[in-house]
Amino acid sequence: MDTFKLAQLISKRKESDKLYLEFLKVSDLSMGLYVLPVGGVDPQSPHTEDEVYYVVSGKAQIQVADEDRTVQTGSIVYVEKNVEHRFHSIEEELTVIVFFAPAEYSNKK
Repeated sequence: MDTFKLAQLISKRKESDKLYLEFLKVSDLSMGLYVLPVGGVDPQSPHTEDEVYYVVSGKAQIQVADEDRTVQTGSIVYVEKNVEHRFHSIEEELTVIVFFAPAEYSNKK
């Protein structure tokens, strides 16, 4: 069994100086912590796996295909594999837990 503390993940991600910190990876699932600053740019492109985003804190917009929605603390967003999506108009630093199923890059060819 693995357990994680959000405060420790936030600290570790900050020390890495990267936007994304993967903290769990098994064959059928991976999880990471994604942080985007106010006014930041989300550089991601579509993934080959389904994703779920859980917004821990912050406020922004997310565009998924042709649809735009506001996300904020407590929002949960499902994005189907291979669908264009990105966060934008980040008003408050966005801290998001990301779930990939199967694990990220499992389906990449």
